[in-house]
Amino acid sequence: MASRYRLPDPRNVSTDQVILEQIPNGRRVVDLGCGDGRLMVRLRDERDADVLGIEVDEDQFIRALGKGLPVIRTDLDKGLNIVPSGSFDFSILSQTLQEVRHPTDVLCEMLRIAHQAIVVVPNFGHWKVRRQVILQGRAPVTDSLPYEWHNTPNLHFMSMHDMRELAETLNFRIVAELPIIGGRAVKRAWAANLRAESALYILQGNLVAEELRRTHSIRPSQTR
Repeated sequence: MASRYRLPDPRNVSTDQVILEQIPNGRRVVDLGCGDGRLMVRLRDERDADVLGIEVDEDQFIRALGKGLPVIRTDLDKGLNIVPSGSFDFSILSQTLQEVRHPTDVLCEMLRIAHQAIVVVPNFGHWKVRRQVILQGRAPVTDSLPYEWHNTPNLHFMSMHDMRELAETLNFRIVAELPIIGGRAVKRAWAANLRAESALYILQGNLVAEELRRTHSIRPSQTR
């Protein structure tokens, strides 16, 4: 069987560091899909952040609680109505947007509950992924989601171009776009959509986006 190209895991420690560098000290931060709370611990201890985690997986939820972290167990696709608007300075979603059923709704909720959203996504425009599809005719597989096409939790596949287009469609302002190449964030990378394994976006809403959030807020009954 031909070897499969695997994207570096965007949830690794180097990605945590890239996220950490975007957040000033003393901010209120909610980590959506927080897992076992690894990033939250660093935000609390290194940034003196007031943190909250959101996690659906029971085992991960219990591990995060075991670290003394405040965590809510809920499904992002069922909305975040339990979190009041404007409660946080930053909402974080790392390597999860491609797994949720309603990514635009989740992004709108992120910017309802926080002033800015930090989103890390895999870049399926990477040149090695393209080469695998062209030469092998195979669906790409990542290290963090090592599944075949028939059992992958990936529901959506996007490149950096797609993320820019989505932000424009939703009238979100891209405050920063950081391609992650070889585990490092590169501010002005040439041919970033070809070279970046993943990318970090800092998004901010505006008046049009705020109206979209008010008229298209998620309700639990919508996703049951």
